[in-house]
Amino acid sequence: MKGWRRLRVACSVTAILTWTGCTMIGAPRRPEAAPPPDHGPLGAGTRDVASILAMPEPEPRAEPPAATGNMEAYEQDGRVYRVLETSEGYDRRGVASWYGEPFHGRRTSSGETYDMFALTAAHRTLPIPCYVEVTNLANGRRVILRVNDRGPFHDPDRRIIDVSYAAAVKLGMVGTGTAPVRVRALPPYQTRTSR
Repeated sequence: MKGWRRLRVACSVTAILTWTGCTMIGAPRRPEAAPPPDHGPLGAGTRDVASILAMPEPEPRAEPPAATGNMEAYEQDGRVYRVLETSEGYDRRGVASWYGEPFHGRRTSSGETYDMFALTAAHRTLPIPCYVEVTNLANGRRVILRVNDRGPFHDPDRRIIDVSYAAAVKLGMVGTGTAPVRVRALPPYQTRTSR
């Protein structure tokens, strides 16, 4: 009996250390793939799809550049990324991914708290905060998002934006995890530093 109890405790401790090591070591990272649809936002509280679809989109507005996250350049996983001087004229196609529960409540690059139920996104080089229109090219759905974080860093040659769970619901890409998208910056355009 005693041996089994010790084995159970050892296994539990190993599992906890493995989990915290995977989520706490190094710079904040995005998951390699979105969790399966039935995983959903369980630990962060549930919101039904209908209420997320009914959420109003953010109104683009002029905001001061974030005090953090707007450095001229930064390095991640051996690559150097240069933050654009302005969001004006940004219009790209690529792949979007989404991030949810593992990052809910954590600090974003802008210093704000990540809320998976807000209509936000992470981008590697756009000044933050700024506003973009993201169109899912597979189904035509589009949504306006406020960019307030850096990423995605997994598969950076293909992925151009990480969207929140709520944005993924609106774009119809929760189940697939990724989608081909067009990302277009909206006015008022943001600059990396105050003018």
